[in-house]
Amino acid sequence: MIYLDYAATHPMRPDALAAYAQAAALPGNPASVHAAGQAARERLEEGRARVAAAFHVDPRTVIANSGGTEGDNHVLLGVTRAWQEQHGRPGHLITTPTEHSAVLAPARWLQSHGWAVTFLTPDVHGRYDPEQLRDTLQADTALVSIHHANNELGTVQDTATLTGLAAARGVPYHVDAVQAPGVLSVDLPGWGVTYATFSAHKWGGPRGVGFLYVRRGETLPPVTLGGGQEGGVRPGTQDTAGVYAAGVALTHAEAERTATHAHLMALRDHFVQAVSSIPGVTLNHAPDGSPKVVNLTIPGADGEALLMNLDMLGVAASAGSACSAGTMQPSHVLTAIGLSEPDARSSLRFSFGAATTATEVETAARALAQAAQWSRS
Repeated sequence: MIYLDYAATHPMRPDALAAYAQAAALPGNPASVHAAGQAARERLEEGRARVAAAFHVDPRTVIANSGGTEGDNHVLLGVTRAWQEQHGRPGHLITTPTEHSAVLAPARWLQSHGWAVTFLTPDVHGRYDPEQLRDTLQADTALVSIHHANNELGTVQDTATLTGLAAARGVPYHVDAVQAPGVLSVDLPGWGVTYATFSAHKWGGPRGVGFLYVRRGETLPPVTLGGGQEGGVRPGTQDTAGVYAAGVALTHAEAERTATHAHLMALRDHFVQAVSSIPGVTLNHAPDGSPKVVNLTIPGADGEALLMNLDMLGVAASAGSACSAGTMQPSHVLTAIGLSEPDARSSLRFSFGAATTATEVETAARALAQAAQWSRS
């Protein structure tokens, strides 16, 4: 199997697997005061410290959780609830139509409960003009939530500039940065964001582990109640082994990031050139975006059939976000940037990792040409 679905999940790194096994063998609860509990606590805090170091922040600002979906929901629902309790009425939220469903779903829920929600308008590659954000900010804007790197297009936003505009009006800014670590630079203080969400399985850590950054001096009320773990922000017994393994994986991924970025750039260019001979193929991804992602359309070919044909030929790709797989709906990201529903249904995402080889992308391109021919016949 040629695995070209790294944007969905990065296979767990060997160093992370070893770290997980080591920490999972510890019997204690990290909240316990006895020696076994404190041994587990040491691994938990080492994992947190590694994540904080990679993102250039204080470990006390890093909250361990289950991943990006939990983090996105926590920020949108927690911040808006606190704002509404303070002001006695719903306020205003700004986000985009190309966000992950973990942002869009709570945004639409808030909209159905009286909140005014502005969805910014993207260009053809999913970029957002800072001036549009400036013009959209209102006196009652409670939060801005815009991703850094798009999971389907690879488009990278100018997060520092966007954050600065929100900060000038005193509005908190949340960034879903799930697709960035290990490929793109993440500098949370430099960006100036208030909140940021991450998932460890995107950089080769374990699935079901993530992190929520809350800037020093800011508050975020819990959305679940029960215990005092994670400073009371996210109660529940922590996944010690998962957090430790996530930190180890991120340390190595960040150390290799420059080399990985260059490798992915070469792979992406090679793959794009190889698939350009397929009749009618068009590219949707941002040419200056994350080199991890290629998104393309083969008009007249059914996306589901393409994926099944590719799978039979030994290539794993996707039609978009793994969290929306099986919905049979056209990608909301692609329709937001102007693709018709038929073209969105005829589109695929290929995403690469450090272990992907030039031979693999060449083979995948030939398989795609065959799959397209079968799908169109």
